[in-house]
Amino acid sequence: MADTAKIAKNLERFAQAVAAHDRENPSHTAWGIGLAHFDLERLGFDEGEEVLPGITIHGDSGVTGNFRVLCDGEHDEEQATAEQEAVEAISTRSLPRIEPDSPPHPFEQ
Repeated sequence: MADTAKIAKNLERFAQAVAAHDRENPSHTAWGIGLAHFDLERLGFDEGEEVLPGITIHGDSGVTGNFRVLCDGEHDEEQATAEQEAVEAISTRSLPRIEPDSPPHPFEQ
């Protein structure tokens, strides 16, 4: 069994993180906390255990020592939109083609 002070401190951090998430993302509903499997076992939590009202613990492949708030929203929408935009690059000068067996470029000597 993990130290009760350590569990209490983690529960406090979980509550703070969920509150911050809900404040910054009012259209998303937090439903869980993701912990690395090592931390899940180290702290003595069970998969699916409800630690705060409506918030359950879930094991994930995260980094030990960190946790994340799980919610029903998409936080990567902006990044996905940016990846879909095509960027066209135009060169202002041409470079000579260098063959693997060719002598070095005159400026590289």
